[in-house]
Amino acid sequence: MNASPTDNTWPHERNELRRALRARRRDWWASPEARLAEDRLGEQLLDLLRQLEPLSLGLYWPLEGEFNAADWARAHKLDASLQLALPFARKGGDSGGAAHMRFHRWDGQTPTVKDECGIPTATGPVLVPEVLLVPCLGFTREGYRLGYGGGYFDRWLEAHPGVTTIGLAWACTELPFEVQPHDQPMTIVLTEKEVIAP
Repeated sequence: MNASPTDNTWPHERNELRRALRARRRDWWASPEARLAEDRLGEQLLDLLRQLEPLSLGLYWPLEGEFNAADWARAHKLDASLQLALPFARKGGDSGGAAHMRFHRWDGQTPTVKDECGIPTATGPVLVPEVLLVPCLGFTREGYRLGYGGGYFDRWLEAHPGVTTIGLAWACTELPFEVQPHDQPMTIVLTEKEVIAP
């Protein structure tokens, strides 16, 4: 797929758009370019964090094709200078209330537990990070992201408006989509090619 971000070949319905983005990312992730892009994004992220100088950093455990923020943080020994945290998502239900997410302090060790979405997570004390890295399935130049449809990050960000958010994305997943009322803009979107600060 070589569609440009401004063309009309992308589907308009969000679930179809997510499927198209996953397919694009899967194809791109298998290319040699992806390994170089991961190194470039990691270098830019390190530079950006040096400028921001946070005391705490929220990460995420990567899904296939996402920038591996957890391994990157361990490789740079960020746990020695920052309080790190991983998200814990709880699914909504009749007895569990609304779906929500919180962050727990992470010691940098390989997690031994998973959250209710089956994603590895931490079990330390609850922590609200100063800076949060947010995985983007797709993104716009205005700083909006398209995730996987659960709304966990959007709800958490709405409840924590003072947190600096860095959306991590691959340049090939930039695309136009209709912003919905619940969508929360990122402070910065970082790709392997540029820093976008809407």
